[in-house]
Amino acid sequence: MHRTGSEVKPDIALAERLFAELRRRTSDDRGVTRASYGPGEELAHALARREAERLNLDIETDAACNLYMTLRGESDLPRIMIGSHLDSVPLGGNYDGAAGVLAGLAVVSGLAHAGQVPPRDVTVMAIRAEESAWFNASYIGSRAAFGRLTPQELDTVQRSTDDLILSSTIDAAGGRSEALRRGQSHLTPAEIGFFVEPHIEQGPVLVNKEVPIGVVTEIRGSFRYRRASCRGAYGHSGATPREGRQDAVRALATLIVELDALWSRMDDAGEDLTVTVGQVRTDPKEVSFSKIAGLVEFSLDVRSGSHETLARASAELDSLIDRISRDQKVIFDLGPRTGSDPASMHPVVIAALESAARDLRIPALKMPSGAGHDAATFAAMGVPTGMLFLRNENGSHNPDEHLDMADFALGADILLRLCLGPPDFGQ
Repeated sequence: MHRTGSEVKPDIALAERLFAELRRRTSDDRGVTRASYGPGEELAHALARREAERLNLDIETDAACNLYMTLRGESDLPRIMIGSHLDSVPLGGNYDGAAGVLAGLAVVSGLAHAGQVPPRDVTVMAIRAEESAWFNASYIGSRAAFGRLTPQELDTVQRSTDDLILSSTIDAAGGRSEALRRGQSHLTPAEIGFFVEPHIEQGPVLVNKEVPIGVVTEIRGSFRYRRASCRGAYGHSGATPREGRQDAVRALATLIVELDALWSRMDDAGEDLTVTVGQVRTDPKEVSFSKIAGLVEFSLDVRSGSHETLARASAELDSLIDRISRDQKVIFDLGPRTGSDPASMHPVVIAALESAARDLRIPALKMPSGAGHDAATFAAMGVPTGMLFLRNENGSHNPDEHLDMADFALGADILLRLCLGPPDFGQ
């Protein structure tokens, strides 16, 4: 039986049940751990597949083990895709990534149970390996879906916890790394009408403004150095005068202060930038409270929504390192550089998300995304792409993430409206 769109509701009970099962079955000491191509991510994909089978959805996987769950529509127009990832950071929260997949499943379950056939196919995509905490590469699963993983990445990038090579973990999960090495793609941009990634907001903006939903305008790009170091010389803390020191910690501290001053200047000029030194380590076998540190290792993460700002920040970093190295007689080695390009969301998708929120009388705020997301891959491939943020307390990438199911339901209502009335791209 067909029902009108106003009678169709997302299946929020399904999402609540799956959130609870994911938490219970992937809990760690604190929070949850779902390693990319590890047991937790495997379990999460198995749960999503189980629900798709119960709903009689068409199910596919690709060479990277991305999962596609499709409710068939009335026409052969390019499909609507809703998706996100199911892996987490170590000791992370239960909602980062998973909220997007479960929102998609809630929408197609609501349609299926109401007997409502959407105007075109709706595919929910559960994407592999988004969290680069596990592998030193960005957007592994989504890039693989378009045939954009490189042979070098497949053969050299190692998982941080066990040093297993990316290709071997893909194959162990049932994937086909040889097909990926040849550039085999599962998705083509022409077959996708538009892609929307629902995701918890990973900062405090929506909470502070008391708004439940965010409509994302852009995703910041980045450059990153995960294994940087500064090498000086060990010396006695009391016997070595200031002018004779090659203090690696002091040199790094100088760099951090100078980078923060650069950030402040660029922020005052209205340029979008964030600078984070997230890890600092001295050698526990050689350091002492009475020694000048001769070696310090650190990480550096610089992000912006502007290619030009990233390029200028990179040039400023090089200049600072040259000066500090010369002044303090140390050697910086930044190590391998990784990163991602900034991505703009499609104006038609942005407008459609805003319109749906207005029609449903749901407060929504246009805002950029400071974090990277798989949506950036779809946008880079020329797919009309949007993101929907769900209000989240206590930040992200930590065990205390909190998503109110009332906010989740509002986001699912907006997605359902887009599935029943897709925007016109003038195709």
